[in-house]
Amino acid sequence: MPATPDAMPAPPIPVSLVLGSGGARGLAHIGVIRALEADGRYAIHAVTGTSIGALVGGLHAAGCLDAYADWVSGLSRADVLGLLDFSFTGRGLVEGERVMRHLIGMVGDVRIEELPIPFTAVASDIFRRQEVWLTRGSLFEAIRASIAIPGLFTPAEVDGRTLVDGGLLSPLPLAPAQGHSTDRTIAVSLNGAPCGSPAAPAEPTTPSDDADPDAPVSFALLERLKAGARKVLGPPKPATGDGALDTIARSIEAMQDRIARYQSAAYRPDLLIEVPVDACGVLDFHRARELIALGERLAREALARDTACTAPRIL
Repeated sequence: MPATPDAMPAPPIPVSLVLGSGGARGLAHIGVIRALEADGRYAIHAVTGTSIGALVGGLHAAGCLDAYADWVSGLSRADVLGLLDFSFTGRGLVEGERVMRHLIGMVGDVRIEELPIPFTAVASDIFRRQEVWLTRGSLFEAIRASIAIPGLFTPAEVDGRTLVDGGLLSPLPLAPAQGHSTDRTIAVSLNGAPCGSPAAPAEPTTPSDDADPDAPVSFALLERLKAGARKVLGPPKPATGDGALDTIARSIEAMQDRIARYQSAAYRPDLLIEVPVDACGVLDFHRARELIALGERLAREALARDTACTAPRIL
């Protein structure tokens, strides 16, 4: 029936937003959220996130995402390295407390159940071999658990469980979103097909004291670790192929891509936005501005194809 002149547009469609894992690529989640809010057809009524998706999603649910975006957009490569507080416990390379203290100082420690938007952080219990949905308690305790990349960050102890990165078992946590009373589910995967984007610089092949300030942070971290090892073990043998961290990252990405595909098949989202897996290195948080812009562009393109919502809804 044609709309009458006094017909009012329907309110925005309530959606559950699902944010996947993928290291610094997850800064694209910020751009996706901005695009959704600017589009006007949708309202985010619930957020589920794993790893970096839990960090971005939790900050959005707390109403503090803009402050985080401003801060991370100002980080240089040296700043990112300075935030890595190395651990001497043998349980991981980085404690992660330095970053968390900064975030708590930015927004204050809040409890998940007090957030204005329902939020779920997903972590992995490495002893029980199961994913854990964190829906109550300290927001930052949940985020800290969800971002604890095995081998890089030390695990988190929460309610007697030893928790690590949620992306290990649930890189695209669609299952928790099924319990939300929303009309649609929009998911953002950070394991999209490689695009060979020039925005992803090649890793340097030889160490240098005058390293490119735009080189991946993972390379700088590896070089710092290798320098320490040389003092103890002497000169290394000539290296061939990818570096150790690069090989680990690619192995995890391959595993996560396969799991995410199964999750998408089991719990089909109404709209899936995919960020190319080669958009940046896992620790390249100094490239926040371009990654946020990438997420915003990809979201706008996906929303333009979202034919289910192209026609105006009339009350």
